[in-house]
Order: sequence, then structure tokens, then C-alpha cells
Amino acid sequence: MPAGIMIPARNMPSMIGRNGTVGGFGSSSGLTLGQPNMMEGQLHQLDMTQNTSESDIARIRDDDFDSATKSGSENHEGASGDDQDPRPKKKRYHRHTQHQIQEMEAFFKECPHPDDKQRKELSRELGLEPLQVKFWFQNKRTQMKTQHERHENTQLRSENEKLRADNMRYRDALSNASCPNCGGPTAIGEMSFDEHHLRLENARLREEIDRISAIAAKYVGKPVVNYPLLSPPVPPRPLELGVGSFGGQPGIGGEMYGAGDLLRSISAPTEADKPMIIELAVAAMEELIRMAQMGEPLWMTNLDGTSILNEEEYIRTFPRGIGPRPTGFKYEASRETAVVIMNHINLVEILMDVNQWSTVFSGIVSRAMTLEVLSTGVAGNYNGALQVMTAEVQVPSPLVPTRESYYVRYCKQHADGTWAVVDVSLDNLRPSPAVRSRRRPSGCVIQEMPNGYSKVTWVEHVEVDDRGVHSLYKQLVSSGHAFGAKHWVATLDRQCERLASAMATNIPTGDVGVITNQEGRKSMLKLAERMVISFCAGVSASTTHTWTTLSGTGADDVRVMTRKSIDDPGRPPGIVLSAATSFWLPVPPKRVFDFLRDENSRSEWDILSNGGVVQEMAHIANGRDTGNSVSLLRVNSANSSQSNMLILQESCTDPTASFVIYAPVDIVAMNLVLNGGDPDYVALLPSGFAILPDGTTTLGGGIGEASSGGSLLTVAFQILVDSVPTAKLSLGSVATVNNLIACTVERIKASLSCETA
Repeated sequence: MPAGIMIPARNMPSMIGRNGTVGGFGSSSGLTLGQPNMMEGQLHQLDMTQNTSESDIARIRDDDFDSATKSGSENHEGASGDDQDPRPKKKRYHRHTQHQIQEMEAFFKECPHPDDKQRKELSRELGLEPLQVKFWFQNKRTQMKTQHERHENTQLRSENEKLRADNMRYRDALSNASCPNCGGPTAIGEMSFDEHHLRLENARLREEIDRISAIAAKYVGKPVVNYPLLSPPVPPRPLELGVGSFGGQPGIGGEMYGAGDLLRSISAPTEADKPMIIELAVAAMEELIRMAQMGEPLWMTNLDGTSILNEEEYIRTFPRGIGPRPTGFKYEASRETAVVIMNHINLVEILMDVNQWSTVFSGIVSRAMTLEVLSTGVAGNYNGALQVMTAEVQVPSPLVPTRESYYVRYCKQHADGTWAVVDVSLDNLRPSPAVRSRRRPSGCVIQEMPNGYSKVTWVEHVEVDDRGVHSLYKQLVSSGHAFGAKHWVATLDRQCERLASAMATNIPTGDVGVITNQEGRKSMLKLAERMVISFCAGVSASTTHTWTTLSGTGADDVRVMTRKSIDDPGRPPGIVLSAATSFWLPVPPKRVFDFLRDENSRSEWDILSNGGVVQEMAHIANGRDTGNSVSLLRVNSANSSQSNMLILQESCTDPTASFVIYAPVDIVAMNLVLNGGDPDYVALLPSGFAILPDGTTTLGGGIGEASSGGSLLTVAFQILVDSVPTAKLSLGSVATVNNLIACTVERIKASLSCETA
């Protein structure tokens, strides 16, 4: 099975939980599984109406508008007759029965926006026309909206009366005020609106300066501790999505593969540095806001509609910055805007909590740590929060070097209600020849929108030495799509949809195959999330990985790495051999993704399924795109020793990257998970594929365009080669894994070339 490098689950924070376990190839838990029918009868259709798309929003708005002309629970229908009859036609009114109204009221509570299929089923049950059902729901939504607005108006009127009374009280107090020095009446002069506004702004700025100065001052005289693992300012507040907590864990990779020693090689900021860091963060915030708002000539529009930074104009507009670009470095700058299904408060929390941030962007962030918190923010939120961090970002391939950054992250709420989070490198405080990338002011501006949505404008601006990138990935990296703003925003949008689907409660019981048990869905999503994080964290060319290249494989170079697994309930004990290779395919990414995720074509490439028939037993949809889902597959193998093997698979796609990640799982353990049990102790050895566009297309290069360019495919396996952790790795095991991955690559190439022939 394809496998990625795994990372101990205890170091993996989870947005949905950090649990799961599955036996790998060679383990009894992974390949010797129980009977197939233990879970049947528990699976039902998932209704994705929770994930409202932009087109759905427009439809809802139109429905509400149309309904304004309809009466409450009555529908009009023209009388029949000859169109030429000059006599006036009297309209008939069809009043719904009490039973019909009660049934529709009950359905409305569960689903106020039924789709066509649901309306037809309801109309058949109640003896109504589908249009009558549609109009009733439109009218009901309008009625509820009116009641809500009337209630809000009453509240606002009450608050207005209170404010008016307070105003009168303050006026009376001012008119009767006396001078504390002479006891006479005070002379209150008229103050212009502008002067009043400036005074308020001055007071606010003075308060902010005093607060930050006080925070910096409290460190004086205290010894500097190198890289303490600090929690976010307030106790970690997991998203209220009912899918588990992120908090209370060290940053991803903090102790993995020796990452802790690497990160601690950079000393924490000294007392003398802290005023400079504060000044740099404030200037970076101002630059980010302007970069997000300005158009031409700073940003030029490319042929594919993306924004390109005019470097000369940037230097003229922002002359200070963090200094000139180092020799040999290239600049990458991009900007992207999107509307995501998450409220602005939760988005800010994800960005300011290193655990949540690393989890949401697990396909991009391989390691991250908070080194020191300089400010915790005010009023119980992250406004004014300031923290020094280090992070490593990646492309899911061992052929592209990762990018490490040492920077400060600053969060601020602005006057118009928007929030902004900015990063800026601190490498100039500790110049080092080992630094290969640095972040100029980068980050995002978040604007609140109705119905729990947020508008996000993301700016990525880095300077990087990319000479270590393999020629296969040169075009993708140089185009800016590998690490650019579009990739970050597309990932955020997809993950927000995944979280929204985890919240879904109105799951219909129609089709067999969809898990309707709410606790079972949560547990399965937790397990799948841990599997994805483990795969992504181990497939890149991180500086903490030691890859060995095998030559003469007949396929592209295969890189292998070994790791011992001891006392980790989330993975089987023993020696795990990880193998990965990347290669180019002359096939669009979407076609590669659809081929690899489809259970019907799995036998064409999956050697370990032994040509058996693969069935999807259960699935959970994770967004608008049908490719975003978690599935439980059963392999009915001709080989009786491996019959009834189960495979947990998550497939996810967005315009910039796609993944198909899977792991063999024990049938008894999965029965517990599907019944809502704790997935922490399900042993997993994930394998899978990372699919990227090759960057050659001139019109977007996204995965959604079926005719665009070729694909860059990374195949990664994890195999348990010995169940004894102290055993020595044999050359025979390496040769077996090498042949397995080479054969899989050849099968994929052959199958896809036949499709394109």
C-alpha cells in the first residue's frame, strides 16, 4: 500500500481529535481482519445541506424574495377554462389541512431549505403539489425572517432608550459640574468633531503603547529560556464544532525526528530585541493592510486573473521593510481573496493557536512552534496578541526542500470590525548563512459576513533561495503556486467545509452507505484526520528526515527511510520502512485524482488488494466537491488469508492540490469507531498519493480544469517490515518495498496512458 512517513500521533494536534489506529502491511491487525457484515445496517445517506455553496446562497435569496408575494399557508391556483372566455375567472384558494401544516412545520425545523428531492417526497406524503410545498417553505422562511427582524427592532429600540437616558444624565451632570480648584462652575468649550476624534485616537494609541511597554518591561531581569513551548494566550478554545479539541499539545513536529533540537538551535529573543520586534510587527501590520487593499500599479493582473506584485512599485511604496533582498534570493508575491464558511472569531483563533493552525494547514505546514508570547491580547481575545514563532512549510514531495522561517505573528482588530494577522521575519535579528527563506509582511485580512461566513484576503510575500528544487518541480515553484496565497486560501476553504460537514446533524436515512450515527461520524473523521496529518508530515524533504535514495529501480528514484515504533498506541510496534517517489504524468491532475480515489479502479494499481473486488461500505462527504470524502472500503480478495480486509481512505481536492490517503484497519476496531468509540488506539500506517499540477498551463494550472497541463504525482508507502522494534532491517525488506513501489508506479502509468490513448 502507498505509504507516507508517519509521525507519532501523540505529537499530532487534531482539529477533530488526534486519534486513530490501523495495522500496516505485515501486521496481523492490518491484514487479518474479521467478518464483513458486522457493520451493515448502520450506514445511511449524508445530507450535505449544511455545506451551503455560493450558488445555494443566491438561490435562497431568490426564494425569500419570491415568497414576499405569497400568502402565509395558502396557495393560489388559476381556474380552468377557455382562454377566450371574456368572463372574469375567479381564483380558488387551497387552504392546507392541519395535518399538512403540522408535518411541514416539523420538517421546517429540521431543514428550512429542502431540495427538489425532499420537496417531491413531502408532496407525495401530504397529497400536495411540489410547487405548493415550495411556496409554503418560501412563505415560512419569510415569516420567520420578519419575526426575527421585529424582535431585533424591539431590542434596538430598548437599547436606544437606555442610551438616550444615559445621555441626558451625563448632560445634567456636566451642566452641574464644578471646578475642583476654585469650586466655581466649569466652562466647557465647544469641541469640533475632528478634534474629538483625534483625542480619542490619541488616547487609544497611548493606551496601546503603555500596554505593550508594560508587557515588554515585565521580562526585564528574568532569564531568557530557550524555546519554551508556550500555550496560546487564553486557554485553548477549540472551535465549537463538536469535533474535539486542538489545545494542550505541543506544536506539530516539536519532538519528531529530532525536530526539537533543530528548532532550539535558534535562541529566543533577548530583552534588547523585544522593542525592535514590537516596532517591526506594527509596521508590518500597516504594510499588510495596504497590500491587501491596493490595486494597480502595486498589483498587476496576470492573464489567468491572478495578481502579480510590481516589485519596483513595492520598493517605492514601502521603502523601510526588513532590508534589501539577499543575494541569490528570488521574491514570490501573491494575493488571493475568497469567502469561507467559518466565522471571523474562529478563523482568528485558528491562526493564533499554533496547534490549530498546523492542523488546518497540515498539507503545507510540516512543523511549527510558538517560541515566546510577548502579548496575550486584551479583553479575552487575540486583539493585540504578539508571539514569536518558527515554522517549516513544505510541498508534499521529497524533491522540494522545505522552507524554515523565524518570525513574529501579530493580530489586531481594526476600527471597521475587520481582523488582520501578519507575519514578518526576524532573521535580521540573527543573521545566519543557513537561512534560505524569509517572510516579508504576509498574512490575511478577515472581514465578517452574514450567516457565519468570512471574506479572507491572503497575501504571501517571501524571498527564497530555491536552487535546491528538483527540475520536476521548478516550474510549479517558480510560478508561485506551490507556496502562494492561492494554495493557502484553497486549503483553508476546503478545511472549513470539512469542519462544517462534521457539524451536520440533519442526515437523511435514504441511501445505504452513509453513516448516520453522529458519534460514529465524529470518531471516523477524527481517525481520518490523524491519518492525513501523519501522511503529510512524513512525505516531504524536511530537514528532520533522513532519506536514502535507491538507484536502478526501473522507475524514478525511490527514497526510503526507517523508523522504530515503540509504545505508540496509534501505530503498530516494530520497524517501519517508508518509501516515496515523485514523477510526472502527461495527464491532468483531476483525471489522476479521480482514477486513484475510485474503488472500481483500485485493483488496477493496488498490488496488495490481489485483484480482489473493492466495495465502499461507508462514506462521509466533506464538502461541495464529491471528491472530498472519507470512505471505508472492503477488499474481497481471492486470497483467503487476506479476505475481508478493510481500508480507511480520505480523498480531498482543491484547485491547487489533491490527496488520496489510506490505511488498512482492523475490522473489530472500526466497529468500535463507527459506534462512537475512541479512535485513539486504532493503529495506523498511512500510505497514499499527493497530486499537484505541473505548473506548465498558462490559464490557472488548477486541479479543477480537466484539460490543464500534466500532473506531478508523489507515491508514498509505509510498511511494517518487522514487529520487533529492536530487530535489524534486512536488505530483503528494502528490496521488497522498492519493488512494490516501482510496480505500483508502472501500473499507474500504464492505466492512465491507456485512458489517454
